[in-house]
Amino acid sequence: MQIVCGIITVSDRASAGEYVDLGGPALKKFAEEKGWQVLSEALVPDDRARIQETIRSFSQQGCGLILTTGGTGISERDVTPEAIREIMRVELPGFGEVMRAQSMAITPNAIISRNMAAVVDLSLVIALPGKPSGAIECLGFVIGAIPHGVANAQKKPTSC
Repeated sequence: MQIVCGIITVSDRASAGEYVDLGGPALKKFAEEKGWQVLSEALVPDDRARIQETIRSFSQQGCGLILTTGGTGISERDVTPEAIREIMRVELPGFGEVMRAQSMAITPNAIISRNMAAVVDLSLVIALPGKPSGAIECLGFVIGAIPHGVANAQKKPTSC
C-alpha cells in the first residue's frame, strides 16, 4: 500500500521566520526513505484553528497519514494534542503510550511528552515532538502500525 502523507510543523517562532524549521524537513527525509509520498507540507503557528484547518485540508487532499511535529510539550502555547482531539473521530492511545515508554530509555523528560495519534476524517494523524531527533525516534517506534492504521482510517480493506 502506498502511503501518502502530509507534514505539519507547529511552531510560532519558525512560522514567523525567527528560526529555520528543522523538524518538517527531517520528517520528510524519513518519509521519503520509507517510500512514502509526501504530498503536502505546512508550517503553522501554535494556534488550534490553524492546526485543525491544515489537518482537515491535508486529509481532503488525500493524505492518509498526517505527521505533526511540535506543540506536544507543556508550555501554554503547546496546543497540538488539544487541537487534534477537538476534531478527531477516535484517539489511538497506544501510539502515545509506546512513544513515551520507548523514549524513556533515551530521556527521562519523555514522561512529560504529549505525543498522540488519532483518526481525523480519513487520515491517521500522529503528533510528534518538535525536536527533530525525537520526532524521528518516536515515529520509528510506531512505524509498524502505520500501514494498518492508515488503511483503517481510509476505510480500505486490510489483511489483518
